[in-house]
Amino acid sequence: MKTYYRLLAYVKPYWKHLSISMVCTILYALMNSLSIYLFIPLLDSLFQQGTKPAPNASPVKPSGQIQEMVNGVSAWFNHLIFSGDKIDSLIKICFIVIAVFTLKNVFGFLQSYFFATVEQGVVKDLRNQAYRRMHELPMSYFKNERVGNLTSRFTNDVNVLLTGVSLAFFNFIREPLSILLFLAIALSISWQLTLFAALILPFSMLIIGWIGIKLRSVSARIQEKMGDITSVIQETTSNVKIVKAFAMEDYENKKFKKETNALRKLIMRISLVRNTAAPLTEFLSISIGAVIIYFGGRLVLIEHSLKPSEFLVFIFAIFQMMPPIKELSSSHNRIQESSVAGERIFEIIDAKQEIAEVENPKSIEALKNTIAYDHVSFAYNDNPSELILHDVSFNVNKGEIIAFVGPSGSGKSTLVDLLPRFFDPVSGTISIDDINIKELSIKSLRALFAIVTQETILFNESVRHNIAYGMHDYPLEKVIEAAKTANAHDFIMEMPEGYDTIIGERGVRLSGGQRQRLSIARALLKNPQIMIFDEATSALDNESEILVQEAIERLMKNRTTFVIAHRLSTIRNASKIVVIEKGVVVQMGTHDELIKDESGLYKKFYEMQFRA
Repeated sequence: MKTYYRLLAYVKPYWKHLSISMVCTILYALMNSLSIYLFIPLLDSLFQQGTKPAPNASPVKPSGQIQEMVNGVSAWFNHLIFSGDKIDSLIKICFIVIAVFTLKNVFGFLQSYFFATVEQGVVKDLRNQAYRRMHELPMSYFKNERVGNLTSRFTNDVNVLLTGVSLAFFNFIREPLSILLFLAIALSISWQLTLFAALILPFSMLIIGWIGIKLRSVSARIQEKMGDITSVIQETTSNVKIVKAFAMEDYENKKFKKETNALRKLIMRISLVRNTAAPLTEFLSISIGAVIIYFGGRLVLIEHSLKPSEFLVFIFAIFQMMPPIKELSSSHNRIQESSVAGERIFEIIDAKQEIAEVENPKSIEALKNTIAYDHVSFAYNDNPSELILHDVSFNVNKGEIIAFVGPSGSGKSTLVDLLPRFFDPVSGTISIDDINIKELSIKSLRALFAIVTQETILFNESVRHNIAYGMHDYPLEKVIEAAKTANAHDFIMEMPEGYDTIIGERGVRLSGGQRQRLSIARALLKNPQIMIFDEATSALDNESEILVQEAIERLMKNRTTFVIAHRLSTIRNASKIVVIEKGVVVQMGTHDELIKDESGLYKKFYEMQFRA
């Protein structure tokens, strides 16, 4: 129930709607029980002359003021119904029945409507908070979490949790109240028969508890399997070109069938367990109900201690208790399932924030002098025994171009990722103008940067919105100016709707060079002080590379630039080149200085690329 206690905080903003819904729930339950109780005067008006109890009737008698109130209400009601002849009584009871059932349905509608406002509001707020929290999580979180699993939490898990919210605040109020009211009716008629009927409850509770434990374990595996299936779909659709190129459709189909078959088996298991509760509860109910009918019939036919109308209403009341009991058993089981979904969502909200701001962070508006790496070391998961970077130190002055060269996996991208605090070093410091970047607000720090990577990230929106990312109603003239500077304007104008053309998810309708030029235009529009290029031209053909390189050179002008280069031709004019091997800086200098070192790693790279 810990998950549901946490949900109370999300319900609080909607307390007015919840209060109205709860009042309507109570009134609904009252009208529902009253609709059953009205059968006594109805049957009496049809088959008897009055409402006097049978001679030997012995219902439970309250005492004192309660007795007087009950007697007063009973006398008023009898006078209202039986003040005329039988036909008058029948007409009155018919109108009262219509009124009670009408009110019952009105209250039922209002209860459902106002509670829908609560549950949708709670789910919206929970989903929004989890999504907002996801954006605050460090990059290391996404390295360990599959996209499909995250997607499943925001879609499937939230919907499962919605069911639990509804049941917790709806069935756990209405159904117990209905049971109590029908129990009160039964007690008022015969406490002996009611006590006998209550024998069913302990059996039902035992069954409910046992099934709930079974459901919880299976439900957790179902949520995980849904995440697996979502991951397979996401991976296949993202890499559909590779699937088709390697003719792996059958392989992917078999993999997907394996996952869906595993999910089917789990769902069948949970369905078997879940559906066991209701039949078992009903079987016990009917068995005890049959015994009650036998003994109750004896009280009417032989002992004459119950009127036939009272006995019939008693039977109605007892059997009207069965649906709420069955609903409670089902609700308890579904709450066990939804609590697992809730825990998976709260895992995102509760995830450790590794990149945290200091209590009163400083704000930075501009780079004035120098960026300094001072004895920086880094390891994922803060494990010193698996360092990716070892004791790295260098300075970059404002306006300089610094390039990083080294074999794949040497730590070049990781080194640059530390600067905008995608990760934090395990030792050493990074400072901007002699201020440790950990003392700066993350928002103001990252506002200094624009990043262009090899894997261009675009969104399924128009060209204009991708260039002016996050800037609504930005002047089109400025967007066009940035596109021209990035060598993108010509191909954009050839598209069906120009700057309003939707480019597809991740820009799938564009070539690699076109996507890269759009990302450069986006960086230009941001007008950053510090640029980061992470192998931005390594995947392009020669013609595209020339256009992109021209755009990059314009973007680098008068800016401090960090370049991770696969092709050494792009960094010959860098102010400083840092050569990294296995996380260690092995060389540092200009191109002309490094090329003179015959035994250096840079010289070997250069000769490998330009030997021809």
